[in-house]
Amino acid sequence: MMGREVVPVDPGTGTGGLKKKGVGSRSWILMDASGIESVLDVDKYEIMHRVQIHARDLRIIDPLLSYPSVILGRERAIVLNLEHIKAIITSEEVLLRDPSDENVTPVVEELRRRLKPMNANREDQREEKDSNVQQDIEATEEDESPFEFRALEVALEAICSYLAARTLELETAVYPALDMLTSKISSRNLDRVRKLKSQMTRLTARVQKVRDELEQLLDDDDDMADLYLSRKLAGASPVSGSGAASWFLVSPTIGSKISRASRASVATVRGDENDVEELEMLLEAYFMQIDGTFNKLTTLREYIDNTEDYINIQLDNHRNQLIQLELFLSSGTVCLSIYSLIAGIFGMNIPYSWNEGHGYMFKWVVAVSGIICSVLFILIISYARFKGLVGS
Repeated sequence: MMGREVVPVDPGTGTGGLKKKGVGSRSWILMDASGIESVLDVDKYEIMHRVQIHARDLRIIDPLLSYPSVILGRERAIVLNLEHIKAIITSEEVLLRDPSDENVTPVVEELRRRLKPMNANREDQREEKDSNVQQDIEATEEDESPFEFRALEVALEAICSYLAARTLELETAVYPALDMLTSKISSRNLDRVRKLKSQMTRLTARVQKVRDELEQLLDDDDDMADLYLSRKLAGASPVSGSGAASWFLVSPTIGSKISRASRASVATVRGDENDVEELEMLLEAYFMQIDGTFNKLTTLREYIDNTEDYINIQLDNHRNQLIQLELFLSSGTVCLSIYSLIAGIFGMNIPYSWNEGHGYMFKWVVAVSGIICSVLFILIISYARFKGLVGS
């Protein structure tokens, strides 16, 4: 197993000072409940040993592999794969992959903003514990919110906001394009709408994956109970075996976390361990948000389908007009063919005696043939109108 150096991060500089890493290493940022922030340049085996997860769980958040959005609860960690947000959350720290990515940077900033001030408030409240009872009550309320839930909330809020922003951008581009296509059907407008529809289809699939994962969690209380890492940690004995001892060696600050979690959730441990109301409310809030985004995309899809139906109706109308024009031309061609037949008969170079001395017959033949063909054309068009084959 091969490790890398842990490099502390200056809160003022963030993740901008990352150095180039080797091919076999992966960049992680670690933020714990005490506000300490570090960048880890380690391989997968060290990550597996640190958070005690299996290789198959680590492959889920591998950016080189394509896995759907998923939230998995393990014995001592939550494996989180939500689009570009790939993280491992424990009861005392969160490891976020590729912190220098432009889509991950806002998540890091939000974690830094939410976790550090909360920790600072806790320190101030502990110092003034004997002098201000109200501050003790507020500190207890804050302690009742486990660290893993605060980190999970940041990730859910980030992915919901990201997908909502992408949906808004798509809406602002789709509606004008559809209106332009409705006013003028052209190859350029059709190609533009086709590209936007492809983007909408991909975005809808991404939103639906996140939505389905949250819905699946809400439908299964056991899966939600697996995400209560602090409760499982508080319910376990600190000296219950070598497994716990090895975990303490990996995470030196676990003792303080156990005391805080135990103090905050004594009632929960003594009561029903399957009580998932707190997490259920958290997941329901973001499920409603992602469901609203999904409904917007569904409405947008319906608008596109309605526009396509309208365009198809217009094209069908144009085709019907062309068919009517073809009917007129075909009818006229039939009538002219009859007229040409008569002219051809009289124009044959065959000697016969009845045309001698009857020069006036030419005018009569031309006039009568023209009248007959015209009447035939009118009869054909009248019959087509009577049958509803052409418009009025």
